[in-house]
Amino acid sequence: MTTRHTSPSRRKLVTAAAVSLATSMVALAPAQSWAQAAWPNKPVRIVVPYAPGGANDILARVVAEKLAPSLGQPVLVENKPGAGAAVGTEFVVKAAPDGYTLLMAASGPIVFNPALVAKLSYNPITDLVPISLAGSFPMILAVNEASPAKTFNDLVALSKANADKSNYSYPSASFQLVMELVKAKSGLKALNVPYQGSAPSINAVLTQEVQMTLIDSGPIAALVKSGKLRALAVTSEQRLASYPQVPTLKEQGIDLAVNFWSGLLAPAGTPAPIVKRLQEEMARIMALPDVAERMAKLDIRPVGGSSADFAKTIATEIPLWTQVAKDNNIKAQ
Repeated sequence: MTTRHTSPSRRKLVTAAAVSLATSMVALAPAQSWAQAAWPNKPVRIVVPYAPGGANDILARVVAEKLAPSLGQPVLVENKPGAGAAVGTEFVVKAAPDGYTLLMAASGPIVFNPALVAKLSYNPITDLVPISLAGSFPMILAVNEASPAKTFNDLVALSKANADKSNYSYPSASFQLVMELVKAKSGLKALNVPYQGSAPSINAVLTQEVQMTLIDSGPIAALVKSGKLRALAVTSEQRLASYPQVPTLKEQGIDLAVNFWSGLLAPAGTPAPIVKRLQEEMARIMALPDVAERMAKLDIRPVGGSSADFAKTIATEIPLWTQVAKDNNIKAQ
């Protein structure tokens, strides 16, 4: 997501990201011939800082499946969840920068944790090399089927008329950040009610403990299609193929589009030829028709793109979410 305002702190972060990327690609230049000739000569592992089964984990396994034949080595996926994805991320940060330990991370540990955690154990800009974005996915704002709100603007009006009773559930601080930005842009009134995970957050809407929730589409797909939940808006730039009846926020007059994303990263200092090879492989994989078809079923849009583009995304979003967290006094749960 982009903003028009460019603050000094944001310019510094963008510059830092560019310098970090350039430095990591140049620092080990003497090793380039070695990297090109010898890498990989053993299995490569992709660390997922989440439990198995989520969108990020599925993306990592699709990449591993398609990457292994091209590299001529097994590509293994290793799940290391914990501490808001910080455990797995820190593990990769501390790994040897030799191209054998990679990170498939979502927005959370890369741009949300820096905004939410006062003393983070790693710096995503200086400790990691962005290789390529893999996919992006929006969130859906949903209410109970019994809600009188038929559109997002209906919900805004109802919330203003009943501000003391209007609230929303969310499974993690990342979703809270997005919801608070939605509120700021739309005038929606709703108190935040935290839950531990997607299932209880969604159940709170089903039982009408709260009026609404903001969640990624996967966990609520069946409930929306069965009519138990009513989706009022998607946060993407365009409507989702699986929810053609659900308008975007922009279509409803809210100038906002937000997507979570997943991308491949490596420890800082990874040789430039390895980063380049992996970036090229990611572009190839994300362009495969069967990959696009598999991702579409999860409402994930394959992305790909250059290392520089990924670095810019990271450097742009950290100050954005840091400001949202500061404005709303949001910290990691």
